[in-house]
Amino acid sequence: MDMEQVNALCEELVKAVTVMMDPSSTQRYRLEALKFCEEFKEKCPICVPCGLRLAEITQIAIVRHFGLQILEHVVKFRWNSMSRLEKVYLKNSVMELIANGTLNILEEENHIKDVLSRIVVEMIKREWPQHWPDMLMELDTLSRQGETQRELVMFILLRLAEDVVTFQTLPTQRRRDIQQTLTQNMERIFSFLLSTLQENVNKYQQMKTDASREAEAKANCRVSTAALNTLAGYIDWVSLNHIVAENCKLLETLCLLLNEEELQLGAAECLLIAVSRKGKLDDRKPLMILFGDVAMHYILSAAQTADGGGLEEKHYLFLKRLCQVLCALGNLLCALLGLDANIQTPVNFGKYLESFLAFTTHPSQFLRSSTHMTWGALFRHEILSRDPSLLAIIPKYLRASMTNLVKMGFPSKTDSPSCEYSRFDFDSDEDFNAFFNASRAQQGEVLRWVCRLDTKTSFQMAAEWLKYQLSTPVDTGPVNSCSTAGAGEGGYCSIFSSSFVQWEAMTFFLESVINHMFRTIDKEEVPVSDGIELLQMVLNFEMKDPLILSCVLTNVSALFPFVTYKPELLPHVFSKLFSSVTFETVGESKAPRTRAVRNVRRHACSSINKMCRDYPDLVLPNFDMLYSHVKQLLSNELLLTQMEKSALMEALVLISNQFKNYERQKLFLEELMAPVVNIWLSEEMCRVLTDIDAFIAYVGADLKACDPAVEDPCGANRARITFCVHGILGVLRRTSWPSDLEEARAGGFLVGYTPSGNPIFRNPCTEQILRLLDNLLALVRTHNTLYTPEMLAKMAEPFTKVLDILESEKTSILGLPQPLLEVNEHPVYKTTLERMQRFFGILYENCYHILGKAGPSMQQDFYTVEDLATQLLGSAFVNLNNIPDFRLKSMLRVFVKPLVLFCPPEQYETLIAPILGPLFTYFHMRLSQKWHVINQRSVLCGEDEIAEDNPESQEMLEEQLVRMLTREVMDLITACCVSKKTAEHSAAPTVDGDDEEMMATEVAPSSVAELTDLGKCLMKHEDICTALLITAFSSLTWKDTLSCQRATTQLCWPLLKQVMSGTLLADAVTWLFTSVLKGLQMHGQHDGCMASLVHLAFQIYETLRPRYLEIRAVMEQIPEIHKESLDQFDCKLLNPSLQKAADKRRKDHFKRLIAGCIGKPLGEQFRKEVHIKNLPMLFKKPKPMLETEVLDNEGGGLATIFEP
Repeated sequence: MDMEQVNALCEELVKAVTVMMDPSSTQRYRLEALKFCEEFKEKCPICVPCGLRLAEITQIAIVRHFGLQILEHVVKFRWNSMSRLEKVYLKNSVMELIANGTLNILEEENHIKDVLSRIVVEMIKREWPQHWPDMLMELDTLSRQGETQRELVMFILLRLAEDVVTFQTLPTQRRRDIQQTLTQNMERIFSFLLSTLQENVNKYQQMKTDASREAEAKANCRVSTAALNTLAGYIDWVSLNHIVAENCKLLETLCLLLNEEELQLGAAECLLIAVSRKGKLDDRKPLMILFGDVAMHYILSAAQTADGGGLEEKHYLFLKRLCQVLCALGNLLCALLGLDANIQTPVNFGKYLESFLAFTTHPSQFLRSSTHMTWGALFRHEILSRDPSLLAIIPKYLRASMTNLVKMGFPSKTDSPSCEYSRFDFDSDEDFNAFFNASRAQQGEVLRWVCRLDTKTSFQMAAEWLKYQLSTPVDTGPVNSCSTAGAGEGGYCSIFSSSFVQWEAMTFFLESVINHMFRTIDKEEVPVSDGIELLQMVLNFEMKDPLILSCVLTNVSALFPFVTYKPELLPHVFSKLFSSVTFETVGESKAPRTRAVRNVRRHACSSINKMCRDYPDLVLPNFDMLYSHVKQLLSNELLLTQMEKSALMEALVLISNQFKNYERQKLFLEELMAPVVNIWLSEEMCRVLTDIDAFIAYVGADLKACDPAVEDPCGANRARITFCVHGILGVLRRTSWPSDLEEARAGGFLVGYTPSGNPIFRNPCTEQILRLLDNLLALVRTHNTLYTPEMLAKMAEPFTKVLDILESEKTSILGLPQPLLEVNEHPVYKTTLERMQRFFGILYENCYHILGKAGPSMQQDFYTVEDLATQLLGSAFVNLNNIPDFRLKSMLRVFVKPLVLFCPPEQYETLIAPILGPLFTYFHMRLSQKWHVINQRSVLCGEDEIAEDNPESQEMLEEQLVRMLTREVMDLITACCVSKKTAEHSAAPTVDGDDEEMMATEVAPSSVAELTDLGKCLMKHEDICTALLITAFSSLTWKDTLSCQRATTQLCWPLLKQVMSGTLLADAVTWLFTSVLKGLQMHGQHDGCMASLVHLAFQIYETLRPRYLEIRAVMEQIPEIHKESLDQFDCKLLNPSLQKAADKRRKDHFKRLIAGCIGKPLGEQFRKEVHIKNLPMLFKKPKPMLETEVLDNEGGGLATIFEP
């Protein structure tokens, strides 16, 4: 080898590396240098000597790192072509570098250590144990040279475990060889790791107080940390026997290290992994030693020390790990206790609970939240829930919960000790808010279990807290920028005010306790007198602050069950609620209502509704009082919003269902609906709803921009339309016949039976609703026609945007966090444009809700309306081309789906088929065009386009809306065609460990999925059948994994199976099969989709290949397909006399055939393949001899069976 050539090349490489790493280099020079270095690694025959020269200790760190990278590249990509002597030379050179070519442990760069360990591991993966049996001895010898080598050996052992066991980045046989050899040597490896840890910890503890030996102490500490990290990589998967060996020596060592500040985090990580181990419960019993006196003492003292040191990130991270250890210990105890009689509740259980409670009362919201799940497991546990220690801690836990439910600790605030911790854990107030809400929901679940164990204490504490809040004056706090819009009267709470957060927490606590109390305890044990006293206190409590009044209303609802014991309180309850329905903060001022005021009014309406729904028998005697009160409120047109009017009408309808008399209820509904009918059927309204120009003028969309502070001139007109639509929907949604068949028959609701024997009922509201149907369909037709360009041109600025999507909806669709602002003091809609946008949005949704509810509510009376299909096609389905995706998706979900699902089979041909045929054809065309545009956009998107980087960009919104519409269409097709009971996935059979290259195809679609009667009916129509098949198979190639998964597992095969018995054109079969393969190209990178698509392709090929030779031609076009292998597969498939291989083997063969068209993740598409050759097998499985062969073997007889 010419050393001059090596030296010259090394000089060039050093220059190139310097240029690449120099920040002042131009891009051009940097790219040229990079190209030179990459070409050198790929093509140069003298890489090893150059790499070793550059890796010498005399070079600077970046050059050494590059030299080592060259060596790593050689091992990964050239190893298989190297001679045995070259391999030995490289291995010895690398071991020499570790022994003598590295700096002191404290001086050496981490990236140098990392790449050195990587090189050794890459060689181990290729040669150990077969060709390098002494590897472990060599590492042991290396580790004796000093701390630097010992740390590197730790890195090597850790990376080996990660590659082989955790990430499994090598072929199956090699992985199995290495893992089995590691397992065989594990006692030795574990002993080595533990002795290294103990030896270095002892040295560190001796030296750390001696200032003259500080460097040595740091070196030993560094090795100890590396040993702990390596142990963490092994504890997760090795046999538990090693972890609990020598009377749990490892666990004891880890507990001792919890009080060693520099090592405590690593020790806690190891403990956490050990205690969280899955596996047989019997094997985990020894871990219960951690409940012993010694272990518990060390854990608790470490927690106290870490917490006492103030808020430091290092200490806080350790506390989190320690909290997780205690949680895992609690879960371990819950799993083991009751398993057998030998395991008793630990003597230290009380001490454990006290220490666990300390984390629940810690200022950090994150630590508090971490304990909820384990508390839930303890309180639910059959044995532990009866333990005196746990029952004794319940009052303390409830007190802690009362504090924890108060929403304090926003990172932007300074009003609580939690705030400082939140700044470590959360990036923004929005993040904190989302986390806190999820945590509070978990806490509510735990409270319900606590209430079951100690109802009396829970109720007493809830009652005390409520009384305290009722007697405490409101404190709006300093955080209050709020002034009531229009009047300048401030003084109301914001969502951060101390009074509000206390009221909100108390309300949640009381609701959780009382809801569960009524469900779990006997009627005789209910504290009736206390409950009634609380309810009366709440009813007598006067509050003008909207946020707190909302909490008061929740308390009224929570305590309402006590009214069943004292019905005379009912008028008082309704009086309280009705006063809140008309709640105002500024008297009769015309100022727009704030969000907080609107929420109070809505809250009151929904509370009345809830009481009428859940306690109709209780409310029925007071019906007349309720009715007269509602009529009085409805008579004043400006007193209530249209939604509030509708809610109160719904409450009356809910009570009227208790009449259980068809004629009486019908008369009542006629009277209730009279105002709606009068407006809706008036001459003016008929003209407005049918004439588009008149409609635009009526709602004010042609007016020039007007000042939002001035009265909206057409607001009253829009209110009339809204009132009618809300009223129709409310009555339709709430009216029902008695659930009891005999009551329905006696009340005159039953009119007959279907051919299949199901009862047919009539709805008391049918007559009223059907009278209003023509105008409703006219409104839907008019609304759809508004989207035509010529109609949009007739609207004045700024109302040309009234049909656009609302900003709040955009935010929701894009999954952006909702802003956490003090919006309660702002008006709900600031401008006339916003009000108009909301009007059109709600109007569109509600019209379709009415049409969707009509079928389930009115049944045969609706489905037999004359020319219903023609009427619907001429209204709900006109001008679909111009209607945006976000409108169409709600139309499909709230109208078309229920219309189809509740339709009697007799109407399939006359109603459903005429509607779905054109609809499915249209949606296939629309979605195909949209997905084509999206795919083209992603292909053509250049570097200069930054739209992709902007999450709020229009393109991203459009793509997400197309995705959502696609899912609605696929959901509708699935609901129509596939029966639910058979569309579910079959249980995944276990995969044989010996054959891990088997596909994950075992998440296969259910082969027994069957079409519904409606599906069979639709498939008889050629146009609908074509549309269904084309849409289902096209969706496999659209860029939406959920739609692809649904179509693959539930739709494609049942639909195809239905038409296979007929005459399928060869072109159609080719297109269908090609679509599945294209789907694999698009979605192959996702394991779930890939498995389902491979299974579907396999089913289609196996079933249709004997009839259609054309499918073979498609297979031959797959990149990298082996023709011989395909011939072999076809031969077995087409020759029925040959014995068929097992289904799993055939699928495996098929998957290998089509591997060339299975898409890969972007990160793997251009990655250079690493090939690791299999070595001679270590453990050959002897082929079992058949019994007859053994008996016929004259030479050996039966004795040969027992020979090794």
